[in-house]
Amino acid sequence: MSDINPQFASLLYIVALFAILYFLMIRPQQQRQKKQQQMIRSLKVDDQVITIGGAFGTIVKIKEDSVVLRVADNVRMEFLKSAVAQVRSREGKSKDNGK
Repeated sequence: MSDINPQFASLLYIVALFAILYFLMIRPQQQRQKKQQQMIRSLKVDDQVITIGGAFGTIVKIKEDSVVLRVADNVRMEFLKSAVAQVRSREGKSKDNGK
């Protein structure tokens, strides 16, 4: 049983380490990014959103790389689409949070 080549064993450990790293860290991050991109593509006017900075607002205009949010009466702010953290439904429950 001790006939295993030490170089082969160390190579096997390295491959196993990379496999564990991929399935525990890299793949879940890729899935989160995919969900975020899908949520950004599905934004539409009158969606209630929360930005990554915590600002609540309603989308009034969608541009190529940004959205204009109404955050209060007669107050509009422009944010990058990537700054939208989640979309909320009319009842105040999140639609695309996934948690």
